[in-house]
Amino acid sequence: MYSWILMLVVLAAMAGAYQIGRRRAIASAGGPTRIKQLHSLPTYYGLYAALWAGLPALLLMGLWVGLQDQIVIGLVTSHLPNEMVAGLSDGRLGLLINDIRNLATGNIVSAEVTPEIQTAADQYNRLNRLAQWAMWAVVLAVALAGLAYAWMRTQPRLRARNRVESTFTVILILFSSIAILTTLGIVLSVLFESLLFFQKVSPLEFFFGTNWSPQIALRADQVGASGAFGAIPLFTGTLMVSLISMLVAVPIGLLSAIYLSEYAHRQVRAIAKPTLEILAGIPTVVYGFFAALTVAPFIRDLGLSLGLDVASESALAAGLVMGIMIIPFVSSLSDDVINAVPQSLRDGSYALGATQSETIRRVVIPAALPGIVGGILLAVSRAIGETMIVVMAAGLSANLTANPLDSVTTVTVQIVTLLTGDQEFDSAKTLAAFALGLTLFLVTLTLNVIALSIVRKYREQYE
Repeated sequence: MYSWILMLVVLAAMAGAYQIGRRRAIASAGGPTRIKQLHSLPTYYGLYAALWAGLPALLLMGLWVGLQDQIVIGLVTSHLPNEMVAGLSDGRLGLLINDIRNLATGNIVSAEVTPEIQTAADQYNRLNRLAQWAMWAVVLAVALAGLAYAWMRTQPRLRARNRVESTFTVILILFSSIAILTTLGIVLSVLFESLLFFQKVSPLEFFFGTNWSPQIALRADQVGASGAFGAIPLFTGTLMVSLISMLVAVPIGLLSAIYLSEYAHRQVRAIAKPTLEILAGIPTVVYGFFAALTVAPFIRDLGLSLGLDVASESALAAGLVMGIMIIPFVSSLSDDVINAVPQSLRDGSYALGATQSETIRRVVIPAALPGIVGGILLAVSRAIGETMIVVMAAGLSANLTANPLDSVTTVTVQIVTLLTGDQEFDSAKTLAAFALGLTLFLVTLTLNVIALSIVRKYREQYE
């Protein structure tokens, strides 16, 4: 039986427990006319009963689902003949277990189906069915026990509101902690792998080297595997593409925000703003196709007509399309900040005889400038982390150049390249991706911290 059906049953039980708890509280107070005798509103007593009926059951169900397969596999493996598992490595044993699971679920089996494997698959199915029925029985029993406990505890003096609010506070803290711990785990994993990389490659070579060729020679006579890890070409390529994109996104986005917030009619704004924000919902791979099939050929043909040598994949093409993609980020953030400027500042400027354009230049924009700068820095972080557009429009060549018409690559593109396909995670080539990821994380984190600090520092001046 499906677990999601059991979850729906538990949620339905929580809804029923809410009604039962609420009615129980009203009845214990002596009827609807004596609700004032209750410590809390009847709603809190209903929530108290619903939490007792649902939370322990849902927690048990989650734990059961997480451990069921491991326990079943352990029981099935323990009943396998000794000659089948004797001397098997962890990898071979994992393949055997995978074959048993695939055979039991009707998938393709990599090895020959022997009677022993067939017996193990049948046992796997039998134990899974037994575990599912047991889970239904135990979870529903726990839900009923929780409801019975809440029923007995529901009295006029029960501080239901305090209990419910404390429970919700714990739930919020728990989910916040999960997000924080997940972020911390990602950072620590990237940091650990980066330290392994810097044990193989000098940090000076990585941060200041000008040659990027992460191919490691497997033989002494192998050609084209120099193993150079100078990341300067990647940093300059990332900076160039991001700079071009911001030269496109910042003026267009900022001017669009000024028009929509100060000049546009309400009906025009209601249509233009959502239309502009559609650009943010287009997948980046679509932008990559547009850059590779339309913008890059156009720039190449235009350069040839002017006598310029333009690569088929250039930083200019990727930067222009990326700038179009980032326009909604700059426009939306700037529009929100401009609208947050108090109307009293505008009225005071008009009272002194200033025109609308003068008010915008000398009052509104200076007042909103910290927020605009913070939004621009956040947009820069978005540009630095973009991958698909650069892969399809700028190329993979790690060229150290200041010419936007040349092919370049970025940090994110190289991370994808290094981790694509079957790789050994103990080689300097693969570990270099983690070092690049750590560098990129520190750069974007710094930009975000600067943006938030700027907004926080100057926000109080106009509140």
